[in-house]
Amino acid sequence: QVQLVESGGGLVQAGGSLRLSCAASGRTFSNYRMGWFRQAPGTEREFVARINRGGGGTYYVDSVKGRFIISRDNAKNTVYLQMNSLKPEDTAVYYCAAEVTSGNYDYWGQGTQVTVSS
Repeated sequence: QVQLVESGGGLVQAGGSLRLSCAASGRTFSNYRMGWFRQAPGTEREFVARINRGGGGTYYVDSVKGRFIISRDNAKNTVYLQMNSLKPEDTAVYYCAAEVTSGNYDYWGQGTQVTVSS
């Protein structure tokens, strides 16, 4: 079992920044890939970014490339999502997820709300 707890969401004006955190517990954090997803009202959950176990490989959805940065601190069992140049269309509930089984995000956090005002 893996427990994930997100924090850092809030209300920010367009062009501003937020940093989300996701604290993990329950299994060896450095053994699995981590991802961030988001879900806006009335839409399906979408992939945002992922980071490999050691932090050396990252991947982003096109809409956030150059604005968001995913990182991890394996000593703190935490993954981060630095969000810069935020846009109103970034408004969503953001979830972190753990890919314990290869190819599947097995565990999810409860989500944190990010609201970007225009």
